[in-house]
Amino acid sequence: MVQINWTFQAKYDLNSIAEFISKDSKKYAELQIIKLRNRTKILKTQPYSGKLVPEINQPEIRELIEGNYRIIYKIVNDLRIDILTVHHSARNFKGEKL
Repeated sequence: MVQINWTFQAKYDLNSIAEFISKDSKKYAELQIIKLRNRTKILKTQPYSGKLVPEINQPEIRELIEGNYRIIYKIVNDLRIDILTVHHSARNFKGEKL
């Protein structure tokens, strides 16, 4: 089974998302982070389930969508996937965080 590795950047993104949402609702912030983390569980059995990231166009870098967020990940090998960043879809993304 594939190991999901959350990079420092991805953890930082989750923390920033939680802080921003918790200004209005700590409960909703917690739920959103749980949803984002749970969304990546599919990668353990279906690593290619995400679509290619059009801004990057590399077959090993893909994304899952959860609500308004893009979970961008890299298939490192058959045993490991790195979650690279979690990005709000309303914001411009040029791969600068990767």
